[in-house]
Amino acid sequence: MRFGCCLAALTSLALLTSPAPGAEPLPNTQPLTVKEPLDQFMVNGINKFALREIEESVAKREQYWKRDYSSIEAYEKSIAPNRERFRECIGAVDARIPAEGLELITTTSQASLVGRAEKFTIHGVRWKVLNGITAEGLLLQPNGAEIGRMVALPDADTTPEAFSGLTTAVQPQAQLARRLAEHGYQVLVPMLISREDTYSGSPYVRYTNQPHREFLYRQAFEMGRHIIGYEVQKVLAAVDQFEFINKQEGETLPIGVAGVGEGGLLALYSAAADTRIKSAYVCGYFQAREGVWEEPIYRNVWNLLREFGDAGIASLIAPRALVIEATSVPEIAGPPAAREGHTTGAAPGKITTNVLASVRKEYDRALPHFEKLKVPTQIVLVSSGEGDGQPGSARAFVAALQTLTGPKEASADGAAPTLVKAAWGTETRQKRQFDEMNEFTQVLLRRSARVRDTLWSKVDRKNQETWAKTAPAMREHVWQELFGKLPDSTMPLNPRSRQVLDEPGYVGYEIMLDVYPDVVASGILLLPKDLKPGEKRPVVVCQHGLEGVPIDTISRTVEGFNYYSAFAHELANRGFITYAPQNPYRGRDNFRTIQRKSNPLKRSLFSYIIPQHARTLEWLAGLPNVDPERIAFYGLSYGGKTAVRVPTMLDKYCLSICSADYNEWVVKNTTTEAPYSYVFTMEYEIFEWNMGHVANYAELSTLMTPRPFMVERGHFDGVAPDEWVAWEYSKVRRHYDLLGLGDKTEMETFTGPHKINGVGTYDFLHKHLKWPKR
Repeated sequence: MRFGCCLAALTSLALLTSPAPGAEPLPNTQPLTVKEPLDQFMVNGINKFALREIEESVAKREQYWKRDYSSIEAYEKSIAPNRERFRECIGAVDARIPAEGLELITTTSQASLVGRAEKFTIHGVRWKVLNGITAEGLLLQPNGAEIGRMVALPDADTTPEAFSGLTTAVQPQAQLARRLAEHGYQVLVPMLISREDTYSGSPYVRYTNQPHREFLYRQAFEMGRHIIGYEVQKVLAAVDQFEFINKQEGETLPIGVAGVGEGGLLALYSAAADTRIKSAYVCGYFQAREGVWEEPIYRNVWNLLREFGDAGIASLIAPRALVIEATSVPEIAGPPAAREGHTTGAAPGKITTNVLASVRKEYDRALPHFEKLKVPTQIVLVSSGEGDGQPGSARAFVAALQTLTGPKEASADGAAPTLVKAAWGTETRQKRQFDEMNEFTQVLLRRSARVRDTLWSKVDRKNQETWAKTAPAMREHVWQELFGKLPDSTMPLNPRSRQVLDEPGYVGYEIMLDVYPDVVASGILLLPKDLKPGEKRPVVVCQHGLEGVPIDTISRTVEGFNYYSAFAHELANRGFITYAPQNPYRGRDNFRTIQRKSNPLKRSLFSYIIPQHARTLEWLAGLPNVDPERIAFYGLSYGGKTAVRVPTMLDKYCLSICSADYNEWVVKNTTTEAPYSYVFTMEYEIFEWNMGHVANYAELSTLMTPRPFMVERGHFDGVAPDEWVAWEYSKVRRHYDLLGLGDKTEMETFTGPHKINGVGTYDFLHKHLKWPKR
């Protein structure tokens, strides 16, 4: 459901689920007295929990490290696994193309020379990075002998030309590439993907207001890659080129990185990822990173705060040199404004100049690692002004020079270089680089099924017995690596209830259970009035979709009826006990930022939803009229998304039905060529780290085995075309057939839209829950 629908639902909820005057709570429960709408109470509570977990993560990070400070060699060996995991987190995992020398960008009518200054010349260059990805930018070549080699990284919205002094868009002090070349360094300046939205979309679908970095981030995240990782690879490919030059020239000149803003992030990450980089000069990025969820989404990194944080990343650089300069950066209030030809839907996120106290706080966390290695002077913190000055202050710049090539004083800046002629293709350079990353991710998508097949070959499908023995390890892998797993709840359930419905066939109670501190599970329980003492009946858990509430699944008078067909009500009238949980995907950015707060801790929205359902199952199983062996799940839309993520992890669900959601999910989240793709929409929380290489819907569905599983599909459902649905389900059907379980899975199609059809699915419930039709 879209947001407009939920307003009507909220109004109806207040009218239809008011506490019944004088009604008693359910036996063995306390009165539910929360006055706030339960969906808001839940989402706000999870937000509180997630923020608290972020703050507490700082003290917990050390458990993921086994640092040995006894020697430099021992230290490097001890942190090698962390470095490897860091590279995985940023998606810098693909083999680079070996360096064969920089390509000077020339044509029959234009040389590579772009500009010249007294001490250096500037050339347009390109170098290979990955299969299909190149880096483009400028080479600043000293006129005399080089003393070192540097990769200089501007902010994302700063061109290599501005960073090199060929334009006045950057103040002279902050023209780090020019100043480094003046001091005898050979400098490579790659162009970064910008925050503009010019190319963020597809001529086959539409264009959006997502910054280029977000548009590329979304699709890459689903493939276990990242815009950060792609650009770190460009930096490391530049290091490859410098090593190649050193070898050609018989030199051992040191290699360093320097960056401002987004370039500062890349300088920090690149030095942490590759020990060949002797020194990193980071301007305007380093700080306590616990507020990363408020930054642009293209800085969202899975597992970043659980294990690393900026200080932990700095410890991957130790004992090499790190110069941190607290400076101003280009500030960003949010994504580009919507404009003609570009739809809205970009994620919120801002960039502000770091607070100096936050920079010092993180520096203080990093310093002990250098001290224990007896190299305390290898980490330097300099403030430009009060942390709000321009990058490249004299003290910081000199420190950067000294850490790379030894004691040195900064010479006076020379005259700005003279532009000879813009490098060939400068005006289309951004599009080329954007298109290359886009196509690289699409190639990963096309090949991802083979990667999944290899992973899932670890599960033995020979027969039901071998499947039962080998599938649990894969279930655990999916839960840990795809959804993110929280510890089991140890809190008392503390059930609270209040009667809110009294219909001819049933009574309804709002329920609330405790899961974690500030995290609750809630929903509406419908109990048929003809229940007899001691009688045990099956339960159907009826799950709403995006921006929904439980009453949407019950009432025939709310707008949600158009989608849900009051299926919880209908099933209750057929004699099933039904329970309609409140899932936390409600409140637009208020719930979507739960994902932002959770991803850096290696968690997702389903890290909370799965335990909420586990506690719900625990409570339902203890009710006097519930048969705990017959609790089924039936969800629509986002509830259908839940149907392949929750019952597959929780074996106390005996059956699952996915309605109006089942499809080739990895394609839907990654393709840039189909109108069904979430790459183009407002659901920026939908992407799950590396799902393309872990489990698609077919693989997830097989984890229901040997329990029954069903798909409900309307031909006019805009979620995806029928072909995607049939393709993905056919793998499930084959799996069940080959295990001799073909009678336990079905797909019903009907001529209709995105809704509960309630024909074949109801028959499926009656059959497998062994409940007679009325």
